[in-house]
Amino acid sequence: MPLALLALAVTAFAIGTTEFAAMGLLPQVADSLHVSIPQAGWLISAYALGVVVGAPLLTALAAGRPRKAVLVGLAGLFATGNLLCAVAPDFWTLAAARLITGLPHGAFFGAGAVAAAELVAPDRRARAVAVMFSGLTVANIVGVPAATLLGQHLGWRATMLVVVLIAAAGTVAIARLVPVLPSPGQSGLRHELRAFRSGQLWLALATVVFGCGGFFACYSYITPLLTEVSGYATGSVTLVLALFGVGMTIGNVLGGFAADRALRPTVCAAFVLLSATLALFSVTAHARWSAAVTVVLIGLFGFAIVPAVQTLVLQKARSAPTLASATVQGAFNLANAQGAYFGGLALDAGLGWTSPTVVGAGLAAVGTLVAVLAWAVDRRPPASGATEPAAAAMVAVQDVPCGRRRARAQISRWASASSR
Repeated sequence: MPLALLALAVTAFAIGTTEFAAMGLLPQVADSLHVSIPQAGWLISAYALGVVVGAPLLTALAAGRPRKAVLVGLAGLFATGNLLCAVAPDFWTLAAARLITGLPHGAFFGAGAVAAAELVAPDRRARAVAVMFSGLTVANIVGVPAATLLGQHLGWRATMLVVVLIAAAGTVAIARLVPVLPSPGQSGLRHELRAFRSGQLWLALATVVFGCGGFFACYSYITPLLTEVSGYATGSVTLVLALFGVGMTIGNVLGGFAADRALRPTVCAAFVLLSATLALFSVTAHARWSAAVTVVLIGLFGFAIVPAVQTLVLQKARSAPTLASATVQGAFNLANAQGAYFGGLALDAGLGWTSPTVVGAGLAAVGTLVAVLAWAVDRRPPASGATEPAAAAMVAVQDVPCGRRRARAQISRWASASSR
């Protein structure tokens, strides 16, 4: 694998740390800025809003520009946003800075996924995308726990400054290691939007929103579940969350290998296994050892989906893949919001701390149905009336060179006869 993929993974590591570490730092932020913890939770929503808005907006603005320059610019904007967070004097300034920080998230992963696929042979594209996304999963093993501990001892601003340094290192690495990639042949928002005429693309996005919502329904409330149901002490939750990250990393790698061999089956199988594991978690959560094992499996199956879906989108929007690929990140954040919302409704209804896992199993099952529907539509042969003209056109195209050769031969014979 090229070193350029490592440069992309470093920036992905910084992005993953920023996105998920905020959940563990809410008490410190709330205390420092004199707001309640629920109000501090708006910072998570502000980042997600930045992702949803920034993915299509920045991708459209960058359409037609060299991919390397786009990646450097987006990584630099992310580092700047984190610097603004670190020096924010009050809550509302911090919320605005979080929104700015989220803006390049989707656009970076969209452009990065396309760049990663262009750096390798066609039969290794899903694995290349998985290598880039490994930075995101490793962030959940190392970055998030380390950021939480650092924030608890030195304050949340110190955590933000460390992320700035990592993001800056990623920006420099992209500038030095990523080769100059060809610019898209066509540019402009109108061209990029043509990809959204594909019904398969919309089905892929719906698969993410519903199916991955199941993952986030569980992940959003994993800490109280582990303490209230599994019996873990508060200090031990960080270790279990690191196991979650281990599962994500393994799933990301395995999902990339499997998707290169059988893309559609990988997507469907991952959602089926995720749904079953989330349902099982409502039972296994009552013992610490079984809860830890199930957490690893949820992370594994949940992130085996990521490179497969990203590659599927690149395949279905090959004429203008950047905006479509970036929109997947917006879909993941909508899944995050939806999963947290429905999981919260179950808790408010008094169904217990394991109820979000059951809700998640249902959402993952819906994602499975959408994935199977998309697969069936993809396998459906085109109508016979549409096939024959296409075939005739193909024959005509193939016959053009032969016709030209026959014409030249006939002209030569006429010329020879005239000379005699």
